[in-house]
Amino acid sequence: MEGGLNSEMKDRVDRQKGLNPKIEPFVPKKGHDPRELKSWAKRTGFVSTTLSGETEKSGPSRRDLNDLERGVDRNETVSPKIELDPILGRARNRGVEIEPVLGTIDEGLRNGRGRERGENLGRRIEMEPILRAHNDRKIDVNGNGNNSANGDVNGNGHIAPVTEPRKDDGNVDGEVGMGEYPDGEGSGYGGWHQSPRIKCGLRENPGLVPLIYYGLQHYLSLAGSLIFIPLIIVPTMGGSDKDTANVVSTMLLVSGLTTILHTYFGTRLPLVQGSSFVYLAPALVIMNSEEYRNLAEHKFRYIMRELQGAIIVGSIFQSFLGYSGLMSLLLRFINPVVVAPTVAAVGLAFFSYGFPQAGSCVEISLPQILLILIFTLYLGGISVFGHRVFRVYAVPVSVIIIWAYTFFLTAGGAYNFKGCSPDIPNSNILIDACRRHADTMRHCRTDVSNAMRTAAWVRIPYPFQWGIPTFRLRTSIIMAIVSLVASIDSIGSYHSAAIRMNLKPPTPGIVSRGIGLEGFCSVLAGLWGTGTGSTTLTENVHTINATKVANRRAVQLGAALLILFSFVGKIGAILASIPQALAAAVLCFIWALIVALGLSTLQYTQNASSRNIIIVGVSLFFGLSVPAYFQQYAPETGLILPGYLIPYAAASNGPVHTGNAQFNFAMNALLSLNMVVTLLVAFILDNTVPGSRQERGVYVWSKAEDIMTDPSSLLDYSLPSRIGKNFHWAKCVGT
Repeated sequence: MEGGLNSEMKDRVDRQKGLNPKIEPFVPKKGHDPRELKSWAKRTGFVSTTLSGETEKSGPSRRDLNDLERGVDRNETVSPKIELDPILGRARNRGVEIEPVLGTIDEGLRNGRGRERGENLGRRIEMEPILRAHNDRKIDVNGNGNNSANGDVNGNGHIAPVTEPRKDDGNVDGEVGMGEYPDGEGSGYGGWHQSPRIKCGLRENPGLVPLIYYGLQHYLSLAGSLIFIPLIIVPTMGGSDKDTANVVSTMLLVSGLTTILHTYFGTRLPLVQGSSFVYLAPALVIMNSEEYRNLAEHKFRYIMRELQGAIIVGSIFQSFLGYSGLMSLLLRFINPVVVAPTVAAVGLAFFSYGFPQAGSCVEISLPQILLILIFTLYLGGISVFGHRVFRVYAVPVSVIIIWAYTFFLTAGGAYNFKGCSPDIPNSNILIDACRRHADTMRHCRTDVSNAMRTAAWVRIPYPFQWGIPTFRLRTSIIMAIVSLVASIDSIGSYHSAAIRMNLKPPTPGIVSRGIGLEGFCSVLAGLWGTGTGSTTLTENVHTINATKVANRRAVQLGAALLILFSFVGKIGAILASIPQALAAAVLCFIWALIVALGLSTLQYTQNASSRNIIIVGVSLFFGLSVPAYFQQYAPETGLILPGYLIPYAAASNGPVHTGNAQFNFAMNALLSLNMVVTLLVAFILDNTVPGSRQERGVYVWSKAEDIMTDPSSLLDYSLPSRIGKNFHWAKCVGT
């Protein structure tokens, strides 16, 4: 029995010896020069730790060295070469490309010596001889047995051409690419996986019901940015409650239309378009100009027409930047060190407006601010039925709760003051105490607005509904410069959204196409009369990060629902009846969120760099200090305007005095805008102060050939087929 067992084991050992080659001891070459390994390293993918500066952690092990050395000496198949993508530093194709040196694939399979070496795992996989029985199956480049275009009918894998790894021309110093995924997230199809943290990717189709839910979720999380701007600008322009409701409905319509256009003809990323806070400050500057302060009749329509004309001209300039290809050239000078303080200045510009407005009714505004902070910071990690409702719906849920609380305060008589009425203008109230009570009632009561009584059930917003736009040089110059700021804001949103969605960054041509379409969308906003331009909302990045949903169909479906809601006049009336103090409290949080999102862009740079710290600090300081000088130049405006509107009255009373009144107005207005001054300082310093690409965190955009050769990225960014083939000649739009 024992003899038979030994005989069987001996036969098995003999069979294994027949299959596996005899391993001879490795004899190192004496007196060799390590520099001779350069060509060998290029063929095998090995990089010397001594000569390249790589850490020992990333170098190959001794076992790998022996394997590679034997493979060369015995004329065997060596490890594959994997082409690295210059954008993210990752494999362009996760499939294995096997390059025969002196043997064939079939020979390697018979000898059991075919090896695959993965880039990330660094492990060797030996093909077993049993694969000979499956020659009738196709073997694709990923090593599975499924039918693939990469295998022929005989089961032999096609030999893909192998290119040597090369450095990106724009990143020759070996800096880390800006497109690299945080936390080491893997890549997917064609080397670019959908992140496992994304529940619904860009081109997925989970079904109609989930799409409706995801679409409503996306827009509800952006509710504060979509509906609260009319609550600020319309009362300032002297509009009635009915005008506020109509502007809200118009804004919903334009936001839906422009979002659909952007997802089809822009960058095609699922980014909601809407009235941006970038346009809010210049709109307040224009509407508080001296000629409109004492205007009594039709003040709202006069100001709205001038805003429309300025927005149309500025938007045409923005479209020209995009579709002419000039934006592709400007991208070389726009980096995170420029974007971060500029976006932060957009939110900081309203620090003098936020709490002074909210403080008019602290019993409403303080609970509102605290509730939003509790939801987002303390309860954000709590999941209800698999959904983090407190983080995603922090704004709408808190508004509903505080609005109901305000209703009970109003019904309980908390804001009843005998002999005082909120309907009487302050100029006609003789008693100071009653004047203060009237202000409190206007800001706090839920029944002050008569929008529900005056708004129609069905109303379709239409172009030129406020009249023919008024075109003036001074306001057109202001909006043209502001459109450039909006473009820089959108550029940062494009890049951040692509990174969070685990996509390749868009090419400069695609970015230009998106900016050009945003200009066209702002023209539509000017024609319909929303009071501000339309651009990519900065809060989109926060929404994608919070909801883990970045689906194009969901955003399009939500935009279609937004258009339907805009036709119901009572919906706009309900939103217009939100108390002003409550709206101001929500805006305090949203503006702070914009500041945070802007500063978060610095994560792509070297945060410890004194160069970057000084540039950002100097930009923000002078972005606040220089406008303060212009805003406080004429203190007599405090006798005419409320305190929270004084910073926006510098256009008519600024220190710039030349022979041209139009130029004076434009320069005083622009230099009183925090974001414009911040952009100017940051742009000059970042592009003149020496610094490496890695230190500056230079944006690395994809190349056109990378997108065209990657089927996944081509579907992500390319125009619809019927449209794209007609604009194939237009390189500036990224087709």
